Amino acid sequence: MSTPLPGLAALPVQGGLVSALVADVPLMALVTGVLDYATEKHPYPYIRVGEVIETPDNAHDRHGSQTVATLHIWSQYRGFAEALTIAARVIQALDHQPLTVPGHVWRWTRFMSLQTLTDPEPPGDIRHVPMQFRIGTEVDPT
Repeated sequence: MSTPLPGLAALPVQGGLVSALVADVPLMALVTGVLDYATEKHPYPYIRVGEVIETPDNAHDRHGSQTVATLHIWSQYRGFAEALTIAARVIQALDHQPLTVPGHVWRWTRFMSLQTLTDPEPPGDIRHVPMQFRIGTEVDPT
């Protein structure tokens, strides 16, 4: 993997999210991991770090970014109770909570949305809850 471009926030934001989630003891008691990649045989429930959209949020005297990060909760529990319980804990761990974002100054984290989905493929027992957070950062001037 190459070094990210100076000022690019997407990768350090993802790292900050993972660090915050893994450090949350009650959350880690609910899931089998917070993963960048999961094999089909990984035990449920787990959180997979997903897609990001980064847009510039510059001011005349500084460079900044808004990063929308998607986290995916996967569960085989019958119904959405398990996945939504995990989602609620993720919100507690991240919403309005500071992140460590190397090379950047964290400004804010806001929960944006979640959606409940059922995998239609047989056997149809997989629940999927994608969640989005918006994170504001500025390039660290030091």
